[in-house]
Amino acid sequence: MNNTLKIMLLCTGLLGTVNLVQAQSDWVAPSDADQLKNPFAQSEDAIKKGKKLYAQNCAICHGDKGKGDGMAGAALKPKPANFTDEKIQAQSDGAIFWKMSEGRSPMAAYKDMLSEEERWQLVTYIRTLKK
Repeated sequence: MNNTLKIMLLCTGLLGTVNLVQAQSDWVAPSDADQLKNPFAQSEDAIKKGKKLYAQNCAICHGDKGKGDGMAGAALKPKPANFTDEKIQAQSDGAIFWKMSEGRSPMAAYKDMLSEEERWQLVTYIRTLKK
């Protein structure tokens, strides 16, 4: 095997490892997302609307109770977030809103599918999924 081929195989293997590590690493929103304020925090109306939006858009992957165990989520890598998890609930509303808006494969970006108000309503509902 020549040196060029060895180098190409080594780089391909390293790139595959880097991609795997990235797929499994924590998803962190930019720090400025923490400054975003939820205009609907604890609003009962927003919770009701968010619950409906969740059932229509999120439950298929994240599960009915938000545990990351939805039917479509079973085949995804990385697995969908468990919204009942302390680590998720510890994130700011702005971070959750940013992630929902921007997406990251395999999570879709919802900024073009749902209005800003609807995304905040979802964040408000997700807060009710604590353990």
